[in-house]
Amino acid sequence: MSSARNYKKVENIVFNFFIHHFNILGSAVSGSYNRVLTLGRQRFTVMLIPHSEKKIFNFKISVFSLVFISVILTGIILVFFVFSTQFSGLSQLLITKTDALQDTSASLEVMRDEVNELRKVSRSFESSLSSTLGILGIEANGNSSDSTEGGDLASFYDIEEQDGGTLKEITDLQSLKSFLSESSKSLEMVTDIFASQGDLLADLPTVWPVASGIGRITNYFGPEIHPFTGQWYLHKGIDIASYRRGVLINAAANGKVVERMYDAMGYGNYVVIRHSYGYSTKYAHMDKVYVEEGDTVTQGQKLGTMGNTGLSTGQHLHFEVRIGSQVVDPLRFLDINSGVH
Repeated sequence: MSSARNYKKVENIVFNFFIHHFNILGSAVSGSYNRVLTLGRQRFTVMLIPHSEKKIFNFKISVFSLVFISVILTGIILVFFVFSTQFSGLSQLLITKTDALQDTSASLEVMRDEVNELRKVSRSFESSLSSTLGILGIEANGNSSDSTEGGDLASFYDIEEQDGGTLKEITDLQSLKSFLSESSKSLEMVTDIFASQGDLLADLPTVWPVASGIGRITNYFGPEIHPFTGQWYLHKGIDIASYRRGVLINAAANGKVVERMYDAMGYGNYVVIRHSYGYSTKYAHMDKVYVEEGDTVTQGQKLGTMGNTGLSTGQHLHFEVRIGSQVVDPLRFLDINSGVH
């Protein structure tokens, strides 16, 4: 029982302690509130006295009202400051964007000029392409039958002006892109034709048989007076002479070496190459020979060097072209590719 009484006694002491201090705290808060309320309710009289002093304006305002007005004014000033700062930033941004717009406008003008130049170049290109295709007997890829699909430049030249002009340039470029895409097919056909012609020419004796176009023709194909007998005879090829030593001799076409011999009383060191389509060529009076019978050679390959072997009056190359067993004028072929030197 004594323990219960002690516990109850301590409980009462603690409870009374908290009640006492809570009352003190409440009294302090209440007193502060009353003092603030009393201070806030105090009024000030504001008098406005004009220079004429005929009528004086006065009004009363409490501390609470004064604080409220001060807060409102402070808020307005802060808002104004924030908005003025943002406005200054927006103004600077607008200036920057304006300068960028001017630069873009200048670039757009340059682009328009370039597109105009591109139109002129494309017209010239289309004319040249059409002429080339006509010569080769190739019809353009749908340029005449379907001009609405971008294969014809008509849509590129006759586009109506769009709003602002910018879209027009873009449309022009898109049309040109379509035209070039279609033209590439025609160019591929031209490339194939030239490639096949190149293959054909590589099998025909069309390349000048002396390296780098060196040499001059001293005797042509046809009737000539023999330099040793003084009699008329048929000169079966052309003679190409040069004063330089070691002038290289090239194969006039792709083929196979079918003969390599030395004829002391005639052609001296000579080589015969058989080509496609029944053609063959002879290279005579050579000094050095770099190929052997049975060798496969390509057009322009080095066969040897120019010389003065056999029955010859000086350093030169005797060059013949035959179709089957019939000799023909080599210049009929050499004129095709490299002309007469």
